[in-house]
Amino acid sequence: MREIIIKENEAGQRLDKFLKKYMKEAPASFFYKMLRKKNIVLNGKKAGGNEKLAVGDQVKLFLSDDTISKFSGEAPEKRKADKEKAGGGAMELPLEIIYEDSQIMLLNKPAGMLSQKAGKTDVSMVEAVQGYLLRSGQITEEELRTFRPSVCNRLDRNTSGLITAGKTLAALQQLSQVFQERTVEKWYLCIVKGCVRESGSIRGFLTKDERTNQVAVGSRGKTAIETDYVPAAWNDEMTLLKVHLITGKTHQIRAHLASIGHPILGDPKYGDSRWNGRYQKKYGICTQMLHAWHLTFPVMEAPLEAVSGHTYEAPVPEKFWQIIKETKWQHGIQEALEVQH
Repeated sequence: MREIIIKENEAGQRLDKFLKKYMKEAPASFFYKMLRKKNIVLNGKKAGGNEKLAVGDQVKLFLSDDTISKFSGEAPEKRKADKEKAGGGAMELPLEIIYEDSQIMLLNKPAGMLSQKAGKTDVSMVEAVQGYLLRSGQITEEELRTFRPSVCNRLDRNTSGLITAGKTLAALQQLSQVFQERTVEKWYLCIVKGCVRESGSIRGFLTKDERTNQVAVGSRGKTAIETDYVPAAWNDEMTLLKVHLITGKTHQIRAHLASIGHPILGDPKYGDSRWNGRYQKKYGICTQMLHAWHLTFPVMEAPLEAVSGHTYEAPVPEKFWQIIKETKWQHGIQEALEVQH
């Protein structure tokens, strides 16, 4: 027999949905049979499965440990194999934490790291966050059966910078809502080819080639995109640009800037290969100089009241900063140096 006490991250969902998360490999017919035979009970009483769970509810499984292990898919030998197959080393990755409280984490994602897994063997920020919470005792393996802390906003693999993670179900739900409603103000830093002296706005439509995972910007299409930009520093060769991401679609900033003749330095898909090659040779860069730098939250209530209306910034990566420092800017020298303050 196993007893489960419902906690905050598990409350608010139907009993049958909770059971399916707890024993993910069991068919729905198994749960309803066990509920009917009272082998699974809620608060000591027979349940139908459609009951909404509340904090403190007691779920008892009058099942053998072998049955629970089989249907959870987490027998010791399988769990070990799955962890190795899925790149379990992500659990040990250090995180650059910009801000943390009981509900939320703001992290500085390094270039080269996925935000979320695309395949079983991928390593991503999600696994790194879960590993950190396990190591720090903020969540247990048992709790991970039915709730998994995760990241909310995604960045391209080779884009660095601010990424948000919810540590509780309520925080994840509220974060998802504000990102979906576009009430979070997001600014990026990038180095682009050419001299940009004036602020501007770009509007257009984005289409994606799934085969090549590349997008194109045009005057027609289903997906409208909006990007604003403000030059921080420039010379005749390049500009340090602050970019306000309004819509936030795949490769939006990279493709949008390239479409107006200002590709991002180091971008292998949308950039200038000859220009990139010069800086790759000098600085060893092989990814786009694009960084999610600045984030301002809207006014929010609990559980995210601690970050309500606040602004956070993430330092740019070392090579990005080296280029900023060593470049002879004709204008905006002070603004360039202040981005790392």
